[in-house]
Amino acid sequence: MKEGKRTNGAGLARQHAALCYRRAGGEACEILLVTSRDTGRWVLPKGWPKKKEEGGASALREAHEEAGVIGRLIPGEAGAYSYDKAMPAGAAIPCRVLVHAVEVNYLSYAFPEMGIRRREWFSPEAASIAVAEPELKSLLADFRPPSETGAAAGKG
Repeated sequence: MKEGKRTNGAGLARQHAALCYRRAGGEACEILLVTSRDTGRWVLPKGWPKKKEEGGASALREAHEEAGVIGRLIPGEAGAYSYDKAMPAGAAIPCRVLVHAVEVNYLSYAFPEMGIRRREWFSPEAASIAVAEPELKSLLADFRPPSETGAAAGKG
């Protein structure tokens, strides 16, 4: 495992994802998904933390690199999900992804991975249909933006 990658107590590799959202009036919101580099499927911006990088900081960095997001990290975790990360040599690494909510202030026109990814806004229900991972489907379907007073995002 590369320097900076971390594992949880069960030996699963750990990544951090940004659940990027914008308010759509009242309790409604839209969730930003990006396409993966390899298969083009819809995913949350996510990746490996850098050495000594906290989870939320990692999620914010990935959101900017993969989707051009400039936003505000919501304290705490919005949830977690598991998936198998396909590696170039054909092997798969079991990963646990900690999800951090990020309220999007704006999207940059230019960002590091703009030529290799698409980004699109979805309702929580449509986002849950678009992704493949069962735990992530539930997390997205149940997601509601935190109250303006800063209450925790999501249900999990």
